[in-house]
Amino acid sequence: MKAIAARRHHRFAPVVLLALALVLTGGLYAALAPSAEGAAAPTTDDVEAGRALFVANCATCHGVNAEGRDGNPTLIGVGAASVDFQVSTGRMPMQLEGPQAAAKPPQFDREEIDQLAAYVASLGPGPAVPSAEQVDPALGDPANGGAIFRTNCAMCHGAIGAGGALSEGKYAPALAQSTPTEIYTAMLTGPQSMPVFNDANITPEEKRDVIAYLEEQKNGSPGGTSLGSIGPVGEGIWIWVVGMGLLIASAVWIGAKSS
Repeated sequence: MKAIAARRHHRFAPVVLLALALVLTGGLYAALAPSAEGAAAPTTDDVEAGRALFVANCATCHGVNAEGRDGNPTLIGVGAASVDFQVSTGRMPMQLEGPQAAAKPPQFDREEIDQLAAYVASLGPGPAVPSAEQVDPALGDPANGGAIFRTNCAMCHGAIGAGGALSEGKYAPALAQSTPTEIYTAMLTGPQSMPVFNDANITPEEKRDVIAYLEEQKNGSPGGTSLGSIGPVGEGIWIWVVGMGLLIASAVWIGAKSS
C-alpha cells in the first residue's frame, strides 16, 4: 500500500494521468463521432480522368495543381462535396465575373462531375459527397428541420427558402429548385457568402431534417395564398395596405350613406 501511495504522489503522475485521459478522449471521439457515408470510393482511372478535365477547364483560374492563382482560391482540401456543389449547379466554371457565381446549367455530365470531384478529393482530405440515405427527405423530420432552418438559415434565405438580397450585390438564392444533395453539400461546404455548417454545428441527421422541411415547402402553402413567401413582412404589408385600406373605405362609405 505504501508503494502504491508513493507512486501516486510521484512528480510524473499528473503527466501520466493527463496522457491517459487524452488517449481515452481521442479513442472515444473516434468511436462515437459521426462519420460521413459518402459515395463509393473513386478508382485511379476516375482520378486521372478528373485531372485531365481539371487541367483543361479549371487550371486557368485555380492553377495546374489546384494551388490557386491570381486571387483565385486553392482547391486543396476543399473535398469532393465542394466540387460536386459548385460544378453540378453550374456555378463553376464561372461565366462572368461578379459579386458571386450565379447558378446556370452545368457544363459537365454526372460522370465528369464525379471525376472532377475524385481528383480534387485526392489532393487533400475534405468533406465527401453525401450518400443517398443521408439526403433522403423521407427519413427526415420536417418539424425539427423547420426549427433548425429558421434559426440558422431564414435570415438570408427567407422563412421557406424563397431567397433574399444581401450586401454588395450578393444574394441568397431561392432553394425551391435545389436538389437534396445540393442543399446538403451547401451546408457542409459553405459556398460564397454562406457559413459552413459542419457536422459539429448541424449533425447529418439534422441536415436531413432541413432537407425534409424544404421539400415540404415545395408542396405549396397549406393556408391559401403565399403572399410572395417572404414571411411576416409580406403578411404585415398585406394587413396594413389591404386590410386597413378596406376598413378605411368601409368607414368612408358608411359615413357617406349616413349623411
